[in-house]
Amino acid sequence: MSIKAVIFDLDGTLLDTIDDITNSMNEALQSMNLSTFTIEDYKIFVGLGVDHLVHEVLNAQNADEVIFEDLKRKYLTNYLMKQNDETKPYSGILTMLEALKEKNINVCVLSNKPDIDTQLVIKYYFKDYPFFSVMGKRPGFEVKPNPSSVNEMIALLQVNTSEVLYVGDTSTDMETAVNALLTPVGVLWGFRQKEELLLSGAEYIIRHPSELLEVIEKRS
Repeated sequence: MSIKAVIFDLDGTLLDTIDDITNSMNEALQSMNLSTFTIEDYKIFVGLGVDHLVHEVLNAQNADEVIFEDLKRKYLTNYLMKQNDETKPYSGILTMLEALKEKNINVCVLSNKPDIDTQLVIKYYFKDYPFFSVMGKRPGFEVKPNPSSVNEMIALLQVNTSEVLYVGDTSTDMETAVNALLTPVGVLWGFRQKEELLLSGAEYIIRHPSELLEVIEKRS
């Protein structure tokens, strides 16, 4: 059955956001006299939303969870100001998105970052692109890999799950696709490695955005 829609993760899939995430959290940590972490550390910490990220940086240095809310607030404030400093689309993403538009394939974005941040960065980096739906973490919805937001997107798209690819860079994304009965496509230009993606259910592994078009052709 041909592909009618593609749902993309955001961080590590469409946008290289790791520098701004790193700088925002490290500045928050420094302001509280806590240890900072490397970009490689944050590639492991991210993926399950802001609450998980804050828990990870606290647990990694055995810090008291009583400061959780304060650190979270500082991080979110920093990220709102810094999220466009170093962030950029990965090479080949814009060309791939244009190709999907030409094929009349609906394109959606689903992120575990707060919805306000998701909407802002999408409008900033892809302001002229006609995404069908863009969603971040919203009140009343569990973060990925819970499939509730994906299921809402599928209902809005009015397509069968067999007609949708889910594209992401982490085990969270692959598990989301599996939970929603979508075809999981893992990307290797993001934050995690091939082994993690395969173990968590990836049916396809791609190394460059252009390869997604090849996957779509195979499914036509």
